[in-house]
Amino acid sequence: MPDRRPLLVTGVTAAASLALVLAAVRWGWLGPDMGRGDGFCEAARPGWVRQPANTWSNLGFVLAGLAVAAHAAHRHRLGLTLGAHPGLATAFAALAVLLGPGSMAMHATQSDLGGHLDLLSMFLVSGFALAYAVMRFLRRGPVVFAAVFVVAVLAGMAVHLRGGSVPVLGHVGNAAFAAELWLAIALEVVLARRPEARQDRWWALASVLTLGVAFAIWTTGTRGHAWCRPDSLLQQHGVWHLLCAAAAYLLFRHYAAERPREREHPAYRP
Repeated sequence: MPDRRPLLVTGVTAAASLALVLAAVRWGWLGPDMGRGDGFCEAARPGWVRQPANTWSNLGFVLAGLAVAAHAAHRHRLGLTLGAHPGLATAFAALAVLLGPGSMAMHATQSDLGGHLDLLSMFLVSGFALAYAVMRFLRRGPVVFAAVFVVAVLAGMAVHLRGGSVPVLGHVGNAAFAAELWLAIALEVVLARRPEARQDRWWALASVLTLGVAFAIWTTGTRGHAWCRPDSLLQQHGVWHLLCAAAAYLLFRHYAAERPREREHPAYRP
């Protein structure tokens, strides 16, 4: 029988976080409009949702998280490591969901606090990717995962709060997020060469390629770009959100596709 707990935890996370962020946006709990996120193309509207396209496109993350939870409900589909630690699959589903309300907080209000929540939600996912890779690289368990996860999130937020800008990526917080993802990808490449587990590289490649296309589109969705149409409801940054949600789901499928090598486990049949 399917385990209902992943969907239950993820569904509650989605409902509670969306309710909180929408209430915060509607009644101004996140503070005044400080222009956070106005470097993206979409023009701010006079209503309580300042950037509607860039706000509502974040529902893609909620759907991706629920899709992950639905897959995680069947433990035999979780692969080698997640099958041994199914709570991590549920955690990934919940963190994917939180990317949506976190980004909505910034794009809907353009407030400082909304901007911080946006980066925090990003570091929760990059921290998971890095911690999960380190845990498997060191052949350790959830304790090591938790330690690396906390350090990665805190370090990313520290860089973000310090402030500053970098070429192409803009805010230095974006650079820290990208650095954590690239380190996680590098470790996944090393893990793919390990003899004890067989990785399905196609899911990983699909995730990286989707993220690459998303970033290419992201670069065209800034103010001053020739393709910028501030009043259009079709925004490049909104497409970035949807493609990143797809990349997160594909990354999870890469995790869940991990299997023992047949030569080390003769009874195993893929």
